[in-house]
Amino acid sequence: MQQQSDDSQQLQTVQDTWYARLPFNYGWVIAAISGIGVLMSGPGQTYVVSVIIDPLIEETGWSRTLVSGLYSAGSISAIAGALLAGRSFDRFGARASLSGITVLFGLAAFLMSKISSPVHLYLGFFAIRSLGQTAMTLVSTSMVSLWFIRLRGRATAITMVAGPLGQALFPPILTTVIAAYSWRDAWVWMAIAIWAIMLPPAILLVRNSPESIGLLPDGVRRRLTRATPAPPDTEIHWNLKEAVKTRSFWLIWVAGFPLSLIGTALTFHHISLMSSKGIEQGTAAGILSVMAVVALLGTFIAGWMLDRFPNRYVLAAGLALLVAAMLLTFVIASPWQGFLYGILMGLSQGLVMTANIVIWPNYFGRRNIGGIRGAAAVGMVVSGGLGPLPFGYLFDLTDSYDVAILGFLALPLLCVIASILAVPPTKREQTASPKQLLKSK
Repeated sequence: MQQQSDDSQQLQTVQDTWYARLPFNYGWVIAAISGIGVLMSGPGQTYVVSVIIDPLIEETGWSRTLVSGLYSAGSISAIAGALLAGRSFDRFGARASLSGITVLFGLAAFLMSKISSPVHLYLGFFAIRSLGQTAMTLVSTSMVSLWFIRLRGRATAITMVAGPLGQALFPPILTTVIAAYSWRDAWVWMAIAIWAIMLPPAILLVRNSPESIGLLPDGVRRRLTRATPAPPDTEIHWNLKEAVKTRSFWLIWVAGFPLSLIGTALTFHHISLMSSKGIEQGTAAGILSVMAVVALLGTFIAGWMLDRFPNRYVLAAGLALLVAAMLLTFVIASPWQGFLYGILMGLSQGLVMTANIVIWPNYFGRRNIGGIRGAAAVGMVVSGGLGPLPFGYLFDLTDSYDVAILGFLALPLLCVIASILAVPPTKREQTASPKQLLKSK
């Protein structure tokens, strides 16, 4: 892409920069900002929306099925955010993309405080899911993929710590704000937080790639002059057209569905699910916090594993834990079982989410990672959007979530197999050897 060629030209002309003189790898600054981006994507995540749902329904009188349907429709429509963010990242770079997304996301959060009809709610869900859950997360995590190769698993894990941290912090804070003021005021405060926390580092500190400032991935430092060519690029890069022709792309793509679909649904209806098992709301909120803390541990475990073991096995292990958590819901009858469920779900989230970020650049290279991950995210966005609706509908119909959970149980089981079969793709050499050319004549 144009961005990468520009980076290569800059790399050949940079003699020395203050970035290279730093006593640490500037990539860790990028990783920290990426973590802030993941944290501040919270207002577009299901764990924030789930706290807003009950007071919203109470004020408006709209049914749970209607609200779930609008959330699903808004989330599915958010595929636009995935595609546009991916293309913007490859074309304009990380700084411009992240800054623009931050401005628009804050505006979307503010407008959520003004909704007055189901149409407004759909548009609000579409905006926060497109810009927060999809675009901001995709751009933030893709930045890490550009700055790290050998340490990509660990760097991504450190970044993804912010996800569980947000899941642990946002619900109790929002619960307090809603109790003291209203759910509408909560959206106003979240809009202000997005702008205040995310915009300064996005504008002032983000750089598009290590090559653009005279560095190499993983903090490798080279003093380069006009007379000294850039080191050869030993990565194998795929473009989107090439990637979608591989079996591995589609196997990983499908393996991303279960946590997105089922995990989103279970989180969206978490309070209601725990209540249906006889667990009070305060304890249910505590389970959600434990889930977030354990997911934090899961991201560190995943980061360590992804730098040492085949990525597909880490993905499969996370999906197997999701199966175990789903099975446990059928027997939950006391708080300790609810907390065990939260532990299994947290570990699953940590492993699957981190593996799903690292595996794409590890398999397909850095050069077109925005477009590839944007296309891959379409499936996750659609499946995440579909999840809450059938769970909400079947609960209204049967007064239980058991039917929905049983109906979706086969999906993660099949995806465990898909993950194991997703071996790294191989790319044919683009040039033939002289011997091969002679044979072809």
